[in-house]
Amino acid sequence: MDESGGSGQPRSGTDGSAEPHAGPPTRATDPTPPDPHDNGTRPTSDRPAETTDAAPQPDAEGDPARGTTPPTEAGDTSTSAPTGDAPGVRPAEPPAPETAEPTEPADAAPQTAHPHTAHDRFQPPAGPDKPEGTPDHGTPDHGTSDHGTPDHHRTLAHSGTTPKNPPPQSPQPRGGLLMGRPFGVPVYVAPSWFLVAALITWVFGGQLDRVLPELGAARYLVSLFFAVAFYASVLVHELAHTVAALRFKLPVRRIQLQFFGGVSEIEKEAETPGREFVLAFVGPLLSLVLAGVFYLAMQAVEPGTVPGVLLAGLMISNLIVAAFNLLPGLPLDGGRMLRAVVWKITGKPMSGTIAAAWVGRALAVCVLIGLPLLTQSGALGSSAEDNVGMDTVMDALLAAILAAIIWTGAGNSLRMARLREHLPELRARTLTRRAVPVETDTPLSEALRRANDAGARALVVVDAEGTPLSLVREAAIVGVPEHRRPWVAVSGLAQDLTDGMRVSAELAGEDLLDALRATPATEYLVVEETGEIYGVLSAADVERAFVKAMARPS
Repeated sequence: MDESGGSGQPRSGTDGSAEPHAGPPTRATDPTPPDPHDNGTRPTSDRPAETTDAAPQPDAEGDPARGTTPPTEAGDTSTSAPTGDAPGVRPAEPPAPETAEPTEPADAAPQTAHPHTAHDRFQPPAGPDKPEGTPDHGTPDHGTSDHGTPDHHRTLAHSGTTPKNPPPQSPQPRGGLLMGRPFGVPVYVAPSWFLVAALITWVFGGQLDRVLPELGAARYLVSLFFAVAFYASVLVHELAHTVAALRFKLPVRRIQLQFFGGVSEIEKEAETPGREFVLAFVGPLLSLVLAGVFYLAMQAVEPGTVPGVLLAGLMISNLIVAAFNLLPGLPLDGGRMLRAVVWKITGKPMSGTIAAAWVGRALAVCVLIGLPLLTQSGALGSSAEDNVGMDTVMDALLAAILAAIIWTGAGNSLRMARLREHLPELRARTLTRRAVPVETDTPLSEALRRANDAGARALVVVDAEGTPLSLVREAAIVGVPEHRRPWVAVSGLAQDLTDGMRVSAELAGEDLLDALRATPATEYLVVEETGEIYGVLSAADVERAFVKAMARPS
């Protein structure tokens, strides 16, 4: 959920659809031709040199738009974080819409929009497109929108330049190593899993040395098998959540096995508290079933053998997973069950989330303090005399990690619940910028002049009949120096319209975000149901509104 910089801000919804955001196209030519001997090295002047034998030439140094990718992932009203040896359900956060990186000429320089900073708004000195001292003609309803960013009282003409060589953006991680797609859901193993697998191998190997000393170094192979088998049971736990979610027609983005368990990222919230309860309970239930299966298998083998020790370890570990996940606090499965109960009683899912999240935070404190005390007292099976030195440090470290994960997960659940509550306030109509239609060969300076005069902050390239062809990218405008704008045609800075870049003015909430995620771009053409142009929607404006909605108190 990065917030992109830029110079625009969402258009207020007070205009409604009675006044379309785009007017009829007009055509104008710039009377000042370029100097044919200009090689681009002469100093910038307030007025280009006049000649009589050269025709205006489009410039190819428009700056391509660099897309930004928000955050992404977390998201139901109760977001589960991975917990200690405890799988959980984590509904995926509805990500802020991605922005695409359009194809540009080879000599174009990219421009990077930095998130969350007001210093990315560009205010260059006045140039030939707008005389100094001329007031800005922003949209008539400038101000702070309920859904967007504060007013900066600037229009498209007031864009500056950015560094020519921004640092490259790394690709978004996909979640680790892809292991398969059961039920069509990708299963990833995070790099942190290999760390915990090594830790389990080392710890369990030490226990095997006391129980089966004759194994020697082979005990670590047995321990590694135990680590893999344990996480296989964690995967079965997560598949139970996934199957239940698919049964309720809830899309599942992925399953991820990580340091302290696993998560199933469910993209939408259950529609009823009953379904929420079932969705959370099936995971611990299946862990209990697995523990019973391993117990029955123990009866068929000799105790004190490798199979007997492995089956006993798997039975105990699945019992611990089930018991831990049934604790009534978010982000654990028991917290989601508590949320469902409070939701059923109050009729408000937000009330259930608040109650379960605060219980989760209380659990985090109890784990931080109580787990080391229980270990030192010998209540967990080992004698108090054995729990000294390094064991005490390891117990305290484990407790701190578990407590931090639970506390963070509870906080994330509250934030995601707040976001879900405010998502319906994200409306395409209220976030859309007023647009001016221009024909393909219109000089950029003339197009910006018309936009300023009309109080618009977006340009739509149309043909002679007024049919929209492409959208002029704000980032590309920023990259064109003002003294070059009279000879740069808008068509060279525009991105061709595709079907996915046309969105309805009636879209709102998750439907709007889904439409933008389906076709990542920097700008979208917003149209009425009749097909009439309403304006241009900037992904940066949606991202800012998205972040603001997430931070707004309930």
